[in-house]
Amino acid sequence: MTEPPKRSPFAADGIAAPLRHAVFRRIWLASLLSNLGLMIQSVGAAWAMTQMTSAADKVALVQTALMLPIMLISMPAGAIADMYDRRVVSLVSLVIALAGAISLTALTWAGAITPNILLAFCFIIGSGMALFGPAWQASVSEQVPPETLPSAVALNGISYNIARSFGPAIGGIVVAAAGAVAAFAANAMCYVPLLVVLFLWRRISEPSRLPRERLNRAIISGVRYIANSPSIRVVLARTLVTGIAGGSVSALMPLVARDLLHGGAQTYGIMLGAFGMGAVIGALNIGEMRKRMHGEAAIRLCAIVMGIAIVAVATSQMAIITAAALVVAGAVWMLAVALFNIGVQLSAPRWVAGRSLAAFQAAIAGGIAVGSWGWGHLADSIGVEGALIVSGITMAASPLLGLWITMPPIGGRDEDADLLADPEVQLSLTGRSGPIVVEIEYRVDVDNARPFHNLMQEVQLSRQRNGAYGWSIARDIADPELWIERYHCPTWLDYLRQRNRATQSERALHQRAMAFHLGPDPVRIHRMLERPFGSVRWKEETPDRATGEVLPVSTPAGSST
Repeated sequence: MTEPPKRSPFAADGIAAPLRHAVFRRIWLASLLSNLGLMIQSVGAAWAMTQMTSAADKVALVQTALMLPIMLISMPAGAIADMYDRRVVSLVSLVIALAGAISLTALTWAGAITPNILLAFCFIIGSGMALFGPAWQASVSEQVPPETLPSAVALNGISYNIARSFGPAIGGIVVAAAGAVAAFAANAMCYVPLLVVLFLWRRISEPSRLPRERLNRAIISGVRYIANSPSIRVVLARTLVTGIAGGSVSALMPLVARDLLHGGAQTYGIMLGAFGMGAVIGALNIGEMRKRMHGEAAIRLCAIVMGIAIVAVATSQMAIITAAALVVAGAVWMLAVALFNIGVQLSAPRWVAGRSLAAFQAAIAGGIAVGSWGWGHLADSIGVEGALIVSGITMAASPLLGLWITMPPIGGRDEDADLLADPEVQLSLTGRSGPIVVEIEYRVDVDNARPFHNLMQEVQLSRQRNGAYGWSIARDIADPELWIERYHCPTWLDYLRQRNRATQSERALHQRAMAFHLGPDPVRIHRMLERPFGSVRWKEETPDRATGEVLPVSTPAGSST
């Protein structure tokens, strides 16, 4: 009996498949170096804070200062990533982080660093990375084909965690040998290769035929998409809870090294390295996890195992046992976060990918930031060991949320549908003309009333997440077969965007709704320009100046709304 041939990691669905693509490979290698620098800087900042103060909450605030910007500005950052060239956005954000790193190095060299100044510059560096994250992650789908996207997401996680495996240990050695200033300088230098690679990337952008949204409207559109996407809402809620419960590990690690293991900067670096090494192991097994377990079962297993590992860290007095527990905790942490990330990336269409990933980043970073603050204060009250035990129990109990909000299965990417031609109109419209009211008339057999109404609830979410407002479905009381779907968009330009944002599955959903229509006449679609008091400009926008009548435009059956 012959053994089956071993699968190559470079196979189409192998973990290393994205590295066959030159652009992704170059950016990935450069990002690995920048992540290494960031880890070295984090060790320097955390240890510098422990040297300036013994307060646990101040030490934990270093992690909060690095993560809080991601929670605060991630949605504007995601909107910017969707509106502008993602390569340019990435370059600008890296320059911000580089400027913060250089300034922090100079102030530390001059001996002018204080706890508050350290936190302020950690916040600036975190702000640059918060702006960088959505643009970088959303551009991954432009660097690799769709079938390798899950592997590319996993590789980006591996990049961060390879750095996390070796960076803290290197950082501990650097800090022990040359002080925190050397760690800050190393971080600044490690940004340069990624800046060069992104500058040389000749990104092929597909300009939209419609003008870009204003920033405030783009943020609102992103929030509405997420609010009307049940699967993404569930993933974000579970991500936030996981971040809060697991934030104790990164926040209290300096105190674990100093107070529980009675070590120094090098011990701290080794412990963080153990966690990062576990994360690499977890990332390498994401594909296997996705094959064997899906959705809720995988997240439940990861949370329970991590909870046990955190309790082991709290109760251990030996570095070897603590390191082993951190390897396990890192592996299941990476598996959970990567599954959350893949779920969001595969659920969001291209037009809102940056904003959806920004929301994911806000959820995980916000959870870690809030958790770090909370676990730091709890450690001041009941000690580091007690805070970690409470954190472990909370993490192990978090799968109970699955009784109310169950993780959706993670499938393939829902591809964008083909663009539709603009509808023919008889009025002179500008992009700002509006509101535009859309009414769709269906004739549905009385026996199919309930199935049709149930399906229209899914249509409602589809319309609303793509930009429709005031959606309703009504049934004619004098003609029970007649149903009218109604919604509006603020302007004509908003309506053109809304009708072209649907994915292939959403278009199929709309066609299923139209399939309920019966009779020889097609589904009738009316698009009307609503006239609020004081908004009328008859001379420019209507051919009939005598009557001022605004006529609806009818569209034949089979055309999308």
